[in-house]
Amino acid sequence: MSKLTPGDPAPDFTLTASDSSVVSLADLRGRSVIVYFYPAAATPGCTKEACDFRDNLNSLAASGYAVLGISPDKVEKLARFAADEALNFPLLSDPDHAVAEAYGAWGEKKNYGKTYEGLIRSTVVVDPEGKVSLAQYNVRATGHVAKLRRDLGLD
Repeated sequence: MSKLTPGDPAPDFTLTASDSSVVSLADLRGRSVIVYFYPAAATPGCTKEACDFRDNLNSLAASGYAVLGISPDKVEKLARFAADEALNFPLLSDPDHAVAEAYGAWGEKKNYGKTYEGLIRSTVVVDPEGKVSLAQYNVRATGHVAKLRRDLGLD
């Protein structure tokens, strides 16, 4: 699947969260939603990024944004990660990476000279009408939330 661009309709999804609840993008219509994709829970980069979202959640929420984190991890691993890091937003399990593919966040990666298919660290902001307002691919874990805040005009 190709990458999303502003103005594209955001693909709807329904996934199981770390607390075993079911979260649907359609249920959040009317709100702006930051959907971020990360490769693996409890790894250094993903922990840094998740904690940055955690630490900025109140100000993002005050600006009208909900945050959803999506990875191919199983619900049980996400539950441990959320508890260990006191994460205060839903972590969603996409084990068959269908949602990541629909969002253009699954594809060819290179790491230490090896090429393979995997999750591309990405962030897509969905507006209240369900359209993409911002799409960023191959983002860095460190400093990403600060850059995103600037790109959204929040700082």
